[in-house]
Amino acid sequence: IKGLTLHDAGLMYVLIQNIHFQLLSSVPATLQHCTAEHQVNLVDVIRKHNLDDYGYIKMINFIRSTKCDASCLTGLPDAPLPWESEDFLRPVQQDDPLLQTDPEELCGSEGSSLLTSQSSGAQSHDALLQRAQTAEERARSSEEALARAMDDLHKLKLLAQGLVLNAGTSKSGNLGTVAELREDEDEAYFSSYGHYGIHEEMLKDKVRTESYRDFMYSNPEVFRDKVVLDVGCGTGILSMFAARSGAKKVIAVDQSEIIYQAMDIVRSNQLEDKITLIKGRIEDINLPVEKVDIIISEWMGYFLLFESMLDSVLYARDLYLADTGSVYPDLCNISLAAVGDPQRHQDRIAFWDDVYGFNMACMKKAVVPEAMVEVVKADTLISEPTVIQTIDCNKVCLSELEFASEFCLKITNSTDCTVTLVFHVFFSFHVLSRQVMFSTGPQVTKTHWNQTVFLLDRPVSVQAGEELRGKITVRKNKKDPRSLLVTFDLRDRKQTYSLQ
Repeated sequence: IKGLTLHDAGLMYVLIQNIHFQLLSSVPATLQHCTAEHQVNLVDVIRKHNLDDYGYIKMINFIRSTKCDASCLTGLPDAPLPWESEDFLRPVQQDDPLLQTDPEELCGSEGSSLLTSQSSGAQSHDALLQRAQTAEERARSSEEALARAMDDLHKLKLLAQGLVLNAGTSKSGNLGTVAELREDEDEAYFSSYGHYGIHEEMLKDKVRTESYRDFMYSNPEVFRDKVVLDVGCGTGILSMFAARSGAKKVIAVDQSEIIYQAMDIVRSNQLEDKITLIKGRIEDINLPVEKVDIIISEWMGYFLLFESMLDSVLYARDLYLADTGSVYPDLCNISLAAVGDPQRHQDRIAFWDDVYGFNMACMKKAVVPEAMVEVVKADTLISEPTVIQTIDCNKVCLSELEFASEFCLKITNSTDCTVTLVFHVFFSFHVLSRQVMFSTGPQVTKTHWNQTVFLLDRPVSVQAGEELRGKITVRKNKKDPRSLLVTFDLRDRKQTYSLQ
């Protein structure tokens, strides 16, 4: 009706009845019409279900948005009600007169008179506007409360993850874990894997990549008709190996941006019907399945444990792996060996004693504590490697990734020495058909992991035939659980190194 205002004409409520419109002058008239013509008493509905302000608002918006008939409002169960979703807090009709009415007033004595008498007249426009603003404020407060609740839920989830990962251990529960990191705190780590360069380097590492391929292709019975989870899938190469080995379904997870290229790669190889790719941290996402049969991952870092990606694999194992399932690779060990290379010490440490005639020995305090990742010449080894830690990926718990171990190195040559660390990786250790393994030692083909070298401020002099005894302690940096602190106790000396 052109020119008609809410103030001048009263509350105008439009009901669709058959094929014509009927205009009612007020909220009471509307409610009386619903009772008389449709046998729906909204006041009874409010009372029966004990609706508060929010419940009343949701009910009105539900009726508006769904255009339900009377049958939808009769015989409702006590719970759940069809309008319980928070979506129904959003008004369907601007300046809705029904939302500007107080449900308590409707159900009280004053509300009864509203229903039984139209002579009371329409409420003032200002009062109705005030009620609308109040309703909007209540809705806003509800949204803020929901946001706070979601934030609290996220914090509880992180706490629960920490408890799960540390359950059953005798050590203190203050371990810094990857699961405790917020996504923004972990951004630098995943960003480093977003560029193609690091993936090219890993793919070109034939020792690494062909070991995974050979294990899967040589043991198809392990993968046939299985559900496989690839943690940290990168370009998707392991997922595709698994699919080609007969896996029924492969779920590939990665938080870095490289996963978008992985999606294209999977499609280019017509494997999208078997491989599902999910962007996100394994600690933050929900998989489309309850359990998986196999977890496969290339989680190894320098020193084996650097970057703490194994934390994420163990999290996935404890949450998603079936009782009869397995993690691959399933066994790894870390070994130490003595190195006799005086020239390396001269180039890296003694160099600072005389730099173009100047004493810069104070620089050693910064240089020595940094572990070096580089190639060790095989002919500089002066002992056989000795294992300091063995990790069974199907059984190890998170606390065991921090450890202390005494070692004894049997020296073969008389010289000044330092120590280096290597690791070995085993697949199908418990599978009989074909076992696959690789080493990062200096005596075999080089890998992109190289070796980790720990130089001493002052070299240790050793004699052929003697036993060099010491202790190594490995722990996570509490400030950054992806980095490591390694301490050597060697001949009454103690030196701590960082890998970060």
